[in-house]
Amino acid sequence: MNKHIKSILVVDDEAKIVEVIKSYLEAGGYQVYTASDGQGALDIFDNIQPSLIILDLMLPDISGEEICRRLRTKSRVPIIMLTAKIEEEDILTGLDIGADDYVTKPFSPRQLVARVAALLRRAEEGAIPLVRVISFFNSDLVIDFQSYEVKKNGKIVNLTPNEFKMLGALLKYPQKVFTREELINIVIGEDFEGYDRIIDTHIKNLRQKIETDSKNPIYILTVHGIGYKFGGE
Repeated sequence: MNKHIKSILVVDDEAKIVEVIKSYLEAGGYQVYTASDGQGALDIFDNIQPSLIILDLMLPDISGEEICRRLRTKSRVPIIMLTAKIEEEDILTGLDIGADDYVTKPFSPRQLVARVAALLRRAEEGAIPLVRVISFFNSDLVIDFQSYEVKKNGKIVNLTPNEFKMLGALLKYPQKVFTREELINIVIGEDFEGYDRIIDTHIKNLRQKIETDSKNPIYILTVHGIGYKFGGE
């Protein structure tokens, strides 16, 4: 599969709806995975780390709301709710627990594909973590994503915009191992034509600022032969 193709996970127990959505998304150039129940969706998510999820709220085993809650404990993957519930309170509840957008049944497949494209664009504009302020190891490291402020041992650390983008990306998917190319696309942009080792320089500088011992990092970890991941808990 082309590394630039976005993967979409469609979760719905109505086979005909899944077939239609899958057909339209594939025509739009997306790689599509499907699940007919909640547990299957969670398993597939862990295996493929999709770019976006289209999630029906009415599933046979685990509710869509519960799946959304579970995913939000570990990922900021964009989620579009697919729902027959049209009451404003139901929709707001879904958005409150972490969904990014909603589409009510019956729906236009073309409109859904347009929503997918728009949400993916927004997601790529900035790596947004699960919460506004996040801290690690008894406030050894504190990141405020609203004020763009980072503190190490209570002292403000000045990160460059690219360093902050990189840290945000790593935090957005804490279990994901990012390749150098993926980090280049996030930090610099896909049009960059230089050497991918420039990411190593950014990583080195970031470690010097947020690690207690940059030679033995606990936050920005190297996964040899692949890339980097976030190690804070």
